[in-house]
Amino acid sequence: MSSAFHAQARPIDTGSVDAQQLVASAQAVFDVEMAALVALRERIDGGFVAACKVLMGCTGKVVLTGMGKSGHIASKIAATLASTGTPAFFVHPGEASHGDLGMITRDDVVLALSNSGETTEVVTILPLIKRLSVPLIALTGRPGSTMARTADVHIDVSVALEACPLNLAPTSSTTATLVMGDALAVALLEARGFTEEDFARTHPGGALGRRLLIKVSDLMHSGDAIPRVLPDTLLSDALLEITRKRMGMTVILDAEQNVRGVFTDGDLRRVLEQGVDVRNTPVASVMTPGGRRIHADRLAAEAVALMERHKITAIMVVNDADQLVGVLNMHDLLRAGVV
Repeated sequence: MSSAFHAQARPIDTGSVDAQQLVASAQAVFDVEMAALVALRERIDGGFVAACKVLMGCTGKVVLTGMGKSGHIASKIAATLASTGTPAFFVHPGEASHGDLGMITRDDVVLALSNSGETTEVVTILPLIKRLSVPLIALTGRPGSTMARTADVHIDVSVALEACPLNLAPTSSTTATLVMGDALAVALLEARGFTEEDFARTHPGGALGRRLLIKVSDLMHSGDAIPRVLPDTLLSDALLEITRKRMGMTVILDAEQNVRGVFTDGDLRRVLEQGVDVRNTPVASVMTPGGRRIHADRLAAEAVALMERHKITAIMVVNDADQLVGVLNMHDLLRAGVV
């Protein structure tokens, strides 16, 4: 192992570190990178529009490629495009020359990233991409580079200065490229009319998907599982119904199945404090009239918001005719991962 490496790996005396200098260094990075983004914003022009049109017309997939740090950014942009309605994936340019180029079809579009525009591994596969007649969009920091001149559409993502004090490590340049990739993804998302439901379908296993896909009707207790009693039911019997159904409440329905109110665990604490005789008191005389309710077709996340706003742990579920069709409690939402 080289002595140079040992010199770099030497422990630092943290007691001698200047805290103010650390903060100043961090702030300088922010200043440089924000300035780069402001300048980049002003350069969004016809090239950006042309790139969007090419991507909108793609009948296959968008293939992202890039080497080193540009490769990491390309991989992230591919993931963002794929999750926002533009099918995309990343191909390593080094592997592309050894068989992975077969992953690209004539229906695809290639989006290649390189700050210099001269990355050997990417430039090597450009003739092969052209032979396939696949549209090529290049994001580079040099408009006169090989990649920029070869591309069907070029987007200039150059920066005046890297945030690295040596002006060497890719910092501002990778940030600029990443933000331009986000700009492309969002522009395409809006142009396609991509909705929250569409987004949820690409994230079914995550918290976003659960919040955007699961409806109240998917989680509610219905039929015989609904705790319900008549208005003249004695409070003691109503408590048995609450215990049997394990919902922490019961709905009070009249003979025509109209909701009169609810009786909850909270109501029980109140009446016990008042010394109410549970064996001789009809539940209607101590219930909470009306009660909160939500439509079965609403998102489960909306039920969470309603329950949190009114500080309740269960809610009635109704249909278009305001008829009771179910009951939902906070435990159901917790189990489903909506909360």
